[in-house]
Amino acid sequence: MRLRISNCRIVDPASGRDAPGAVLIENGRIAALDAEAADARADETLNGGGRVLAPGLIDLSARLREPGYEYKATLESEMDAAVAGGVTSLACPPDTDPPLDEPGLVDMLRRRAKALERARLYPVGALTVKLQGESLTEMAELAEAGCVAFSQANVAIRDLQVLWRALQYAATFGFPVWLRAEDPWLARGGVAHDGAIATRLGLAGIPSSAETIALASLLQLTRETGARLHLCRISTAGAVAQVRAAKAEGLAITCDVSANQIHLSDANIGYFDSQCRLEPPLRAGSDRDALSLALAEGVIDCLCSDHTPVDADGKQMPFAESEPGATGLELLLPLALRWGRERGLDLARTLARITSEPAKILGVESGRIAPGAPADLVLFDPDEQVVISAERLKSQGKNTPFLGEELAGRVHATLVAGRIVYRT
Repeated sequence: MRLRISNCRIVDPASGRDAPGAVLIENGRIAALDAEAADARADETLNGGGRVLAPGLIDLSARLREPGYEYKATLESEMDAAVAGGVTSLACPPDTDPPLDEPGLVDMLRRRAKALERARLYPVGALTVKLQGESLTEMAELAEAGCVAFSQANVAIRDLQVLWRALQYAATFGFPVWLRAEDPWLARGGVAHDGAIATRLGLAGIPSSAETIALASLLQLTRETGARLHLCRISTAGAVAQVRAAKAEGLAITCDVSANQIHLSDANIGYFDSQCRLEPPLRAGSDRDALSLALAEGVIDCLCSDHTPVDADGKQMPFAESEPGATGLELLLPLALRWGRERGLDLARTLARITSEPAKILGVESGRIAPGAPADLVLFDPDEQVVISAERLKSQGKNTPFLGEELAGRVHATLVAGRIVYRT
């Protein structure tokens, strides 16, 4: 079947293009652009209505809660949320129950996702068995089963010798390692950023040094082992400075930041708002501003949703006892657009942080609009306002600090491999 998308504004961050045009899709891939696409025979035509046609979004951190946490969300509900948000590819962390430390679990998850025919799923395997930080997983077998990288999710490896060996092993076979920098001892018992607000509210704090000290160790071990390191969801100005220096030195690292962290600070906790209970915690306003600037400069490579659906019972608790996390798949696009406007960036540069840049980190063909590329696309109106409400969210998790806010950027259609998987 040949599908033509006409009357649209094509924005391709990979090439910098931002111009009106048309796209022809055949056999799941982009077959032609512009005049060639407009003149070709098509079995079906989708009128873009002058809206933006961009590569489908790529999210590097989306918890789908299967297996083990189906009471919080299901693979089906979160895949529906993904395509409703224009996300066509996503990586899921290994902190399921049981963790993704066996090839059979990874294969099962991929088969389930494929059967749903929604977004593309890229599992991230556990770096250590049961995420316990004691013995390494069979990374080669997990990679054969479909794991694109290896991680500890939010669970730190306390024994640095184990981490050293893990990075050595991964470097030997060229496996990427994705880690979040946090010292488990400094962060122990903490629920909020260690600052004036946590002190006023009587909340146990997590100091910025919990991130910067752990990051210093990670960077040094990366220098020694030559591992391919991706830093997940950095949250402090100090970490930005370390990453900036490491990249200037020539260290081949990448990093991402959560969409929550570039818009919110610990001030948003207000009077114990459990919607703002996140991991890592919301930091000071100066950290938020440093993260936003670093993302614009490319020091931080990409933006992720850090999608972590939580059931209602998990949030209807006192702040310190509530479960950390927020839904984010359906908010990634509007929050990215808000950030781009605040930074004065054009649309192509804004979208690069959620399309072409994460595609490079994943090592996939998606994230671009060019002949031969996969037809993973999103059609959206960057100016149309959407009120974020629990009723509107397709995710089973209705928890987000942005409930009730009006955000610009409404998705009208999402295509994966040339199939329309979401349409308003």
